[in-house]
Amino acid sequence: MPNPVPLQPGKFYHIYNRGNNGEILFYKDEDYRRFLKKYIKYCFPVLETYAYCLMNNHFHLLVKVRSIRKSLKVKADPASGQDPGRVHKISAPRQLTHLFNSHAQYINKQQNRTGSLFEKPFKRKLIANKQYLKNVIQYIHWNPQFHEFTTDFSQYPHSSYGRFVSNNSTRLNRESVFKLFGGRAIFIEDHKKIVKLPGDDFTFEF
Repeated sequence: MPNPVPLQPGKFYHIYNRGNNGEILFYKDEDYRRFLKKYIKYCFPVLETYAYCLMNNHFHLLVKVRSIRKSLKVKADPASGQDPGRVHKISAPRQLTHLFNSHAQYINKQQNRTGSLFEKPFKRKLIANKQYLKNVIQYIHWNPQFHEFTTDFSQYPHSSYGRFVSNNSTRLNRESVFKLFGGRAIFIEDHKKIVKLPGDDFTFEF
């Protein structure tokens, strides 16, 4: 297996993964909410978030790696697999691994299962230009409709689209995304269609 693409500060990545052998990752609404809370705890310090979508057996994230030069003293959290007595260097891969470990232990306990929950390593693609960035944001928001989790992607409750079009506070980089699209109205209008550049490859079978 080739080495994963490194997550470099200042660059955008489409991060996605699924359950081992297509296993379920989220069984009930609380599972989705808990994953996002843990994402904020572990990943918000190292990742700017531009889009996300969680489905029962896979997820998609669009992030920009923050430029951070500091260490973090990890608090005790048995679900993360971290050693609370050590000082760890903050890094995007490490914090994502903590997130996945925490969620796996939570689901294993809930479902009385054992073993790895996520495929390894998690998938990631470097976003090379602004048009590709826009395409991936639209693709992520459309993903539940592509996979027939809903007939209307805009009403799907576990993606970032609803948070973009609401007036509620959010940790998403909402203003940056609206600026990328040319404003809120164009963001909404562009989401009514999917445009792919030649060579785009969003293939990820489940």
